[in-house]
Amino acid sequence: MSEQQVKRRIWSTRWILGGAVLVGGAALGSALYLQARQAPVAELRRDATLRQQRGDYDAAIIQLKNAIEAQRGDPALRLQLARVYLDSGDSEFAEKEAREAMRLGIPSAEARPVLLQSLLLQARYDKALEESEGVAAGGDPVLRTARADALRGLGRLDEARQLYEAVLAEAPGTVSAMVGLGRLALRSGRADEAATLCARALAARPDDATALLFQADLHRSAGRGADAMRVYERILALNPGHRSAHILKADLAITLGQYEQARKDLDAARRLTPNSILLAYTEALLNFSQGRHEPAQEALRRLLRVAPDHMPSVLLAGALSLNLNEPYQAENHLRHYLKYDPDNLYARKMLAAALLRSGQTKEAMAVLAPLLEAGGKDVQLMALAAETHLQAHSFGKAVELFQQASALAPEVAELRASLGLSKLGAGELESALGDLRAATELDRGAVDAGVALVRTEMRLQRLDRALAAAESLAAAHPRSAVVTDLKGSVHLAMGEQDKARDHFEKALALRADYYPAAAHLGEMALARQDFGAARARLTAFLDKNKDHVEALSALATVAERAGKPQEATQWLERAAAATSAPGPSVNLIGQYLRTGQTQKALDLAGGLQVSHPSNPDLLDLLGKGQLANGQMEEALATYRKLAVALPRSAQARMQVGALEVLLKQEIAAESSFKEVLAIQPDFPAAQLALAELHVRKGRHELALMMASQLQRRHPKASAGHQLEGDILMARQQPARALEAYGRAFALTPNAELTIKISHALRLAGKPDQATARLAQWLRAHPDDLRVQLFRAESLMREAKHAQAAAQLEAILARHPQQVAALNNLALTYQRMGDKRARGVAEKAVAAAGGQPGVVDTLAWILVEEGEVARGLAMLKEAHAKAPQARDIRYHLAVALSRSGDRAAARQHLEGLLAARSGFPEAENAKRLLASLR
Repeated sequence: MSEQQVKRRIWSTRWILGGAVLVGGAALGSALYLQARQAPVAELRRDATLRQQRGDYDAAIIQLKNAIEAQRGDPALRLQLARVYLDSGDSEFAEKEAREAMRLGIPSAEARPVLLQSLLLQARYDKALEESEGVAAGGDPVLRTARADALRGLGRLDEARQLYEAVLAEAPGTVSAMVGLGRLALRSGRADEAATLCARALAARPDDATALLFQADLHRSAGRGADAMRVYERILALNPGHRSAHILKADLAITLGQYEQARKDLDAARRLTPNSILLAYTEALLNFSQGRHEPAQEALRRLLRVAPDHMPSVLLAGALSLNLNEPYQAENHLRHYLKYDPDNLYARKMLAAALLRSGQTKEAMAVLAPLLEAGGKDVQLMALAAETHLQAHSFGKAVELFQQASALAPEVAELRASLGLSKLGAGELESALGDLRAATELDRGAVDAGVALVRTEMRLQRLDRALAAAESLAAAHPRSAVVTDLKGSVHLAMGEQDKARDHFEKALALRADYYPAAAHLGEMALARQDFGAARARLTAFLDKNKDHVEALSALATVAERAGKPQEATQWLERAAAATSAPGPSVNLIGQYLRTGQTQKALDLAGGLQVSHPSNPDLLDLLGKGQLANGQMEEALATYRKLAVALPRSAQARMQVGALEVLLKQEIAAESSFKEVLAIQPDFPAAQLALAELHVRKGRHELALMMASQLQRRHPKASAGHQLEGDILMARQQPARALEAYGRAFALTPNAELTIKISHALRLAGKPDQATARLAQWLRAHPDDLRVQLFRAESLMREAKHAQAAAQLEAILARHPQQVAALNNLALTYQRMGDKRARGVAEKAVAAAGGQPGVVDTLAWILVEEGEVARGLAMLKEAHAKAPQARDIRYHLAVALSRSGDRAAARQHLEGLLAARSGFPEAENAKRLLASLR
């Protein structure tokens, strides 16, 4: 409860207390306010104490607030208010008031127990440890026990045990230390030791709520739910306002499937302690248990923002993400939890399942391996491990594990069916089908095994047998939409369209909300290219199932196939609006990007990222939208978040490195590429990128080692040989580079290698061979624009202007808006003294959209033709966009000189010539600078 809420309640004329509504002039808020005006502070304090003892926390808070209003500097009042907040479960305000009491001068020994308990309730164990740092041996056992609780919360179990034992050695009757030590014993599987400690605690203080709560936990761990329920009821009989008993009783009711009872207990708890973390967690658990995943997810998101280390909530968030098919989020939550409780079997199995769903089979195996080595007989664990090997196509091991699991639980049809599928993968067809048939015999009421049998026969193209199995299944389940739809699929595979259609329609008649049947009917229409019929089938389903997300998404696919992207976008917008799940919105963002609506894509992705900050698909699309909008820095920040969300994704980290290269962050890029290779050592793109960085920094030997490694690992790929050629060119060894390029070309002949070979031949002093190589490629690939452009550039470098112009004119005859060809033709005409240069340059600028190099060409032509003012303005614009381009800066200096601004011209020329690296106009620049001096 906030301070504003408390103040509003003081002045309220309507109050709810203990379930009764008091209204009118006798309302509690008004009565308490009038009392505050008349009563001395001591009386208000006594009244608050009585109300606190009865569990009337709201009223106690009001009275203490009234007392503080009258006597602001009293630290004892603040501490009492902190204790009431603590009893009500409002741990944040308890912490605030305890700190205020200490600031006003209350002794630390009095306030610190309240402060520590408030921090423990918020699961802020690090902070609790920090606040209890000065607690010495032999000090207050309550404070020392709280410190041990903080250590236990952080998973530092040995330290916690030592501290509990030290407390009990010095103060044997400390119940909280006995309970803490008992909880450690229970967590380590020593139930007898835990029971002994609990009995000692209750013998010392039979009505102690902490000890009784531990007793209830012992009953629950032993599967004695009824006994635990009786303990909770005893606690509530002793103290009807106990802040945790109602919640834990509700938690037990959830475990027993008594959801209505759980809801009643939570309502009671909410009246007593509306801001309790435990209450928020248990409400999320109830929603999760009832399949109400969205409210559960929202509650957990809020809770974990406040208490990110509340481990039960972290574990529940992992289970919920797994149920919502968000494996990456599930993985993050479960890895966080397992740092705290590494031996938790349930969490490990869920983590393995999450890794399986995201295709990380090796990591899933690594998670399960220690559990299997321990020799446990957990059927679910064996089945999960078998599924992992099945996904990794390790069929022999999968068969072995499924056989072990099936031997432990021979009556489970699903295990026998999975065993059959594993054998199918291993090529043991008849044995596989035997297991699938046995699974159907084991449980004729179960549909899954029968469906697996039918689908397996279909996969083997044994359609007659598939139909016989489907008819047998239909006889057992005559009113099953799933089975009827399956039978239709068999008829469809047999080419019996009418029978298939009849079965799909019958499935919809049995269950109007069975979408797969509607999807099959739509797909049949699409196969005939009958888009209208497909649309009609799906909209008919939508009429009976309003806002069905899959149907809306399928209608978008139909519209896209029909060539109606705008209609497809509208269907996807409806799908995204129909659910708060991120998937449809992710699809819509992709559609916006495909149709050029980048700002809409960015707006939607940005809004969704607030509520789904770690969704990998969303982050990827947000990054693509930022790239499409030219927001390179923002895209890099987004892909860095993606790399955090997918810490074992080499591809995500590779994207980060690529963007860092584009933004000239070469040190960071090098680190990113090394991280890629640490995750996936055989990642050719990262090896190439890292080698290119080595070349840029002059580390040619390192780069050559990487090229050699690529060649050994991928002997049939050209990348390693091409990289070797690039490195040798950087070392100015074109003859050796030609050998490497030749090996690469023999493996993968392409335009890029043709250009590199031609360039190397020219530098090796073989210009005729270079020209012949280009001509040979163009005879075989006359439409290769890239090689055509390179050939024209080669002719320009050789000052063969007429031939270059002819080549560029031929390109433009077929590609009139090709910017590079227009720009180079303008340069060629200018060098030939051809008056057409200016007109062609104007076309290039219009087509280029402000590219600095193209603007520079037109501007230089204008300056040479005497239009210095216009040319100068354009050159300033080009230089601002490309300040490192030396030719643009030289042209700007010339234009400044001709405009009369000799000082500015001199400044640019001095800057150009101060750098050691040369440029084509360097001699002209020196002469101009000398004349200006």
